[in-house]
Amino acid sequence: MSSLTPEQAQAQDDYTFFVRQLQMPDEAEWDVDVEQTGTQQSPLAINPNGARFELWTLKADPLTSYLLDTTYVNSYIPVAEINIRTEDPYDVIPRTRADRPFDVDVTVTGLSADPDAPDAAKSVKLLHHVQAYPGNSVGDDIDRSDATLYSQGSLADNDTHTLNYTVTAIPGADRSKVRGEERFSVFSLEDFQAPESQLDSEFVQIWPVPDATVAGLAAGEVITETLPNVTVTINDLYPDSYTYVQIYSGPQVLGTEGTIIPGASYLLDRSTPRNRKRLRIRNWENLVPEDGEWTIEVITITPFGADRLSHVSFTADRTIEVRGSVTSLE
Repeated sequence: MSSLTPEQAQAQDDYTFFVRQLQMPDEAEWDVDVEQTGTQQSPLAINPNGARFELWTLKADPLTSYLLDTTYVNSYIPVAEINIRTEDPYDVIPRTRADRPFDVDVTVTGLSADPDAPDAAKSVKLLHHVQAYPGNSVGDDIDRSDATLYSQGSLADNDTHTLNYTVTAIPGADRSKVRGEERFSVFSLEDFQAPESQLDSEFVQIWPVPDATVAGLAAGEVITETLPNVTVTINDLYPDSYTYVQIYSGPQVLGTEGTIIPGASYLLDRSTPRNRKRLRIRNWENLVPEDGEWTIEVITITPFGADRLSHVSFTADRTIEVRGSVTSLE
């Protein structure tokens, strides 16, 4: 087992998990606490009409519940498993950024190849729903029954079907600023023995692309006196990201490693974005020891790499020239 970073350990401590068993057809419920990984016996015997199992997680602060996964068990109902893969290694809830790709693996087993078998034994239904989070919320109180059906299809092979998505399908006027979730669900077909039932379901959270502005300093500005106070405003910081402001001599060149300005950095160590953060830069004369062109950059580091959010190049020209003449009277 690989070791966890302190941030991953803290993230897992914020969540507890339980499995809910619903006996069909009356959906009598039984809950049992479980670890994040492992195996455990079903608390109840399976009725002839089958049972649905739901994996839930509870987040402590703020108190929020998430349905992570479901599966349905019956005599000849096929088995389906969904796995969503993103570039973010966070392992509690799959998440990614609005401009990043993700993959969905749907593994189906137990389908019958007998042409005379019931339809429910030969294929399953795959649904893809999308749902935007309102405003700047993080989905704590959304009604998932309001999600929009984006696509629907059927799977009739015992195989792993991989779906590739280069960008999110969540609607929004600014595609870089959408936030919400995409849910993928596999359902069995209704037949004489059992109703249509959800075999598995998983969702991925989509967070907006961050941006930043630098106020108090204009691009190309020539500073002849004291360096001004500068305010950097950063919007939509990605979870578990590190953002900082750096300065270096010369024009802007992407990838340049400069000096991080003291007090102008921020570590976001939580599982959801931060909508806005302001960093104030004052008394930074010592960071510009020589006259000439200088560049200030805002850099954010996420699971997707380092991205420059904003930059401003300016010229310091604080040399005082004294011009005059000396005359004498004799």
